[in-house]
Amino acid sequence: MPSVHVAAQTALACRLAEQYGRKPTMNALRKAIADARTEKRPLTQDEAAEAAACHLAAASASKLKTVYNLTGTILHTNLGRALLAEEAVEAANRAMRNPVALEYDLSGGRRGERDDIIRGLLCALTGAEDATLVNNNAAAVLLTLNTLAAGRSVIVSRGELIEIGGAFRMPDIMASAGVRLTEVGTTNRTHLRDYEGAIGPETGALLKVHTSNYRIEGFTKAVPARELSALAKKNNIPLVDDLGSGTLVGLSPFGLPDEPTVSEALQAGADLVTFSGDKLLGGPQAGFVVGRRDLIEKINKNPMKRAMRADKIRLAAIEATLRLYQDPDRLTERLPTYRALARSLDDIRACADRLLPAVAAKLGEDFSVSIADCESQVGSGAAPTATLPSLGLAVRPVGAQSAGKALGGLAAAFRSLPAPVVGRVKDQALIFDLRCLEDEAGFVDNLSSLDIEEGAGGAARK
Repeated sequence: MPSVHVAAQTALACRLAEQYGRKPTMNALRKAIADARTEKRPLTQDEAAEAAACHLAAASASKLKTVYNLTGTILHTNLGRALLAEEAVEAANRAMRNPVALEYDLSGGRRGERDDIIRGLLCALTGAEDATLVNNNAAAVLLTLNTLAAGRSVIVSRGELIEIGGAFRMPDIMASAGVRLTEVGTTNRTHLRDYEGAIGPETGALLKVHTSNYRIEGFTKAVPARELSALAKKNNIPLVDDLGSGTLVGLSPFGLPDEPTVSEALQAGADLVTFSGDKLLGGPQAGFVVGRRDLIEKINKNPMKRAMRADKIRLAAIEATLRLYQDPDRLTERLPTYRALARSLDDIRACADRLLPAVAAKLGEDFSVSIADCESQVGSGAAPTATLPSLGLAVRPVGAQSAGKALGGLAAAFRSLPAPVVGRVKDQALIFDLRCLEDEAGFVDNLSSLDIEEGAGGAARK
């Protein structure tokens, strides 16, 4: 066994010390030598340096890997939801590289307010009197309810007590906001009289929650926001409408059922509307609150607001994203979320025709590759029962003793690529929905590192 000092004198170890630092390099060399000693195998000083290089490269790789989202879910929560427009990326880069007037009034030369960066845009796009933002929509709901009704009752239909991703439930958010939940109606039917009967001296607000991540069908009844607004005004209590995903434009042009837009919710009489930034809006993670100026002013004075505020990078990206909505005719060209929604079947089919030979050649005779019909979905709770027709590549093992094991191994092999490829297993095939794939050349180059035997553990071969 070479000593650590001797191994550190090799040309490779010297280059590693320059790249990673002397201390990490010495530690990696010690590990390489210790592993060889434990395994009772010979090791030269050059081999120790090579093993250290592999260890250092693996240790320095980012945990936040860039992936190819071929799941068929456009806004995949686990894969980061919305991709940002180039304008938003450039704006965020400028904010990262330079000092910016975040809370500085350039005209008066004194302290300013960071919400002013996006307030005018949000009001113009939604028709709201005022607007504010925090770091996500759960925070927007939490802050709003705490401001309006801490220690008091908030009335919600039982059919709207949703659970969002990560097992976060509306009742839990309400409890954290310090309000008392008053449930009315039943799971499938709630009437206006249910709300009327629940209103009392301790009622702080009415809360309407858009059930964006599920649908109750059949014998159902829900009270429209306009009727709730009239009831709220009659009793001098605010109506908060949580749209969840939230959208500024209608979805029908993309072949999807329309969800209420933010402006429509305000026109229906909601005093405050909350919605997300990284879902249908197509921007970075954020939570918006728009509506009555007097209520927004109260929210901005809540001490909790500071703990939830957005930083300069996020604000820059949000502002750039919102500006794209000033030219709605070009949204599908400039905003990745809407570009994916609007992508035609002919375009996706042409992509599949180009990629099939490359994928089939890489996988060899042990797998068959064909073009398959797919159903893409919006994701992140938007339009949960609606899908978009799509096309993808279906990969199936040929002659494998266990198709399930072979597909699991193959999926793992694709996830082990330098840029992991994430698809879904369905109908005894590994499906790669191509709706969201734009970088075809990068995808093909990435396949050169595919190791089926290693990823599949030999399960794909007889």
